[in-house]
Amino acid sequence: MTSKYKVILSTIALTSAFGLNSCSLSKMIKMAKDQQLTVTPNPLELHGDSVKFEMSALLPVKMLKKNKVYTVDPTYNYKDQKLALKPVVFKAADFPNAKTAQPRVAVKMGFAYTGPEMDRGEVFMTGTASNLNGKKKSTPTMPVGAPGIILTSRLVQDVFIPAYAGHGYNASEELSPTTVRFYFEQGSSKLRVEESKSSRGKFLDNFISAKNPTKTVVITGMHSPEGAELRNTALSEERAKAIEQYYVAQMKKYDYSAAQAKPTKKGQKPVVVAQVPTTDAPKIEFVTKALIQDWRAFKDTLKLDNTFTTEQKLEINSIIDNTKGTFEEAELALAKLPYYDKIFLGLYPKLRSAETEILTILPKKDNATISLLAKGIADGTESVEKLNDKELSYAATLTPSLTEKEAIYRAATKKNDSWQAHNNLGAVLLEMAAKASGTQRISLADRAITNLQISKNKENTAEVNSNLALAYLMKGNTNLAALSLASAGAATPNAEVSKIIKAMNGTLYIRLGQYNAAIDNLSAAVDAPTVAFNRGLAFLLSKNFEGARTSFNEAINANPKFALAHYCLAIVAARKGDDAEMARNLSKAVQLDSSLKERAISDLEFIKYKEKEAFTNAIR
Repeated sequence: MTSKYKVILSTIALTSAFGLNSCSLSKMIKMAKDQQLTVTPNPLELHGDSVKFEMSALLPVKMLKKNKVYTVDPTYNYKDQKLALKPVVFKAADFPNAKTAQPRVAVKMGFAYTGPEMDRGEVFMTGTASNLNGKKKSTPTMPVGAPGIILTSRLVQDVFIPAYAGHGYNASEELSPTTVRFYFEQGSSKLRVEESKSSRGKFLDNFISAKNPTKTVVITGMHSPEGAELRNTALSEERAKAIEQYYVAQMKKYDYSAAQAKPTKKGQKPVVVAQVPTTDAPKIEFVTKALIQDWRAFKDTLKLDNTFTTEQKLEINSIIDNTKGTFEEAELALAKLPYYDKIFLGLYPKLRSAETEILTILPKKDNATISLLAKGIADGTESVEKLNDKELSYAATLTPSLTEKEAIYRAATKKNDSWQAHNNLGAVLLEMAAKASGTQRISLADRAITNLQISKNKENTAEVNSNLALAYLMKGNTNLAALSLASAGAATPNAEVSKIIKAMNGTLYIRLGQYNAAIDNLSAAVDAPTVAFNRGLAFLLSKNFEGARTSFNEAINANPKFALAHYCLAIVAARKGDDAEMARNLSKAVQLDSSLKERAISDLEFIKYKEKEAFTNAIR
């Protein structure tokens, strides 16, 4: 065969091959009309800062030809924008059974959410059949579905709870102990004249004459170890009663009204001896106690005595601890020691005593006086010395007015310049910012940050870092907020501040689309309606509908006018297909907040209900 004929035959063969290839591509495109494309979820959903979904494509049997590739090119089209997405590729070599089984490919894809302009869009696709030499044929561009984006995750509520440093003031009644000890002769319970005229007696006499506001007088009678058990048993109690009688007599001397002592019942421990109403003090409760056959006082006295060597102290304690007999037998064992005289003369006299502990009520200003003085200090009409630091800081908690709180905390910063004062001034400014909006909120947050930075420079505490996080959240800076929250958690917060930190962390985790972490934090956070709501939202977004329902109802129980909680309960019901529950909660939400009507109309959560009577009635 000549070369000329070979060329002609080759040309014919090549032309035939191109024709067959072109025919195969055309058949693939024709069969593509029966392809099944699915987007999950549908509609799309926003989580964190992105929209993620899965696209699966199922081709008809025999559509994918040998040595061919079929590519699905999806786009998300919104307004005049067309955002290219990840292609779905079918290679014939990957599906050897394509003549008998439908080829299927599922691809996870997504795109960054840039703003509300993307809310209403749709996924489109173009199918392209191609062969190995690059020849292609494409389907018309067609919609796949997913008519826009569900924005439920953006319903997360900011938690505006500032962390105040403790004022350190105890508004409750406080008692201050004063202790006086009187000593008796061996075997005696008579208070000697020289004891009453000693420095101890004079101190008690002056104390009683001053009519200090006294709540309780506790008198403990003691005895030294020597002597018969029966005698020692009575001796301790008698010594306590002797001091009680002396105390009451002194009260009468200084005109405490109705000072009447009642006899104690023998063996009763403790014993209320008298209720003594006084002119200048509240009722005084007398309690007598008898310390009988108890080695604790002896051991305490021995421990403080420097005349005994360490070895002697160990020996004495060993005898006391290891003698298996009676108290009296232990004392007899001590009497056999070569240095017993030192015990008898040095230690025992200190135990022949009665100790009087007087619990007096610390004088305090009443709340009205503290409030009045604090306001005067704040406006400059009173000296800052009229209240101490704790009283001034406490005064701020006594007024509901944020303006007055600010003035008092500002006065506190001038009085003591402490980290607590600057932190609390920043905290009240944040409370004011939470009630403001727009530029006013930003301005208040900036003023708060100025004071909080001063506080942080003085001491890097959990309170100040928690407040800085809140200020940054108000300004929309989530990165700085997250860093401040991390610093707050590392600063060993107390239980209350820890719960505030967890509330803000939970909110941030929802914004990041990390719902399990959000639930963990919000479940251990401070108890507040917004916290319960955010926890419900995290459950809803993680598809735990029962947890969502429970938390949303907790938010409503705490705040019956929480319209958004009812709205989210309607979403829960819509997702579960409960028409009646959806309508009931949506109707309640719209009644509480009419602006939710417009949201519901455009909300793709209710796309299946738009034409249903239950929905239209609910939003009337």
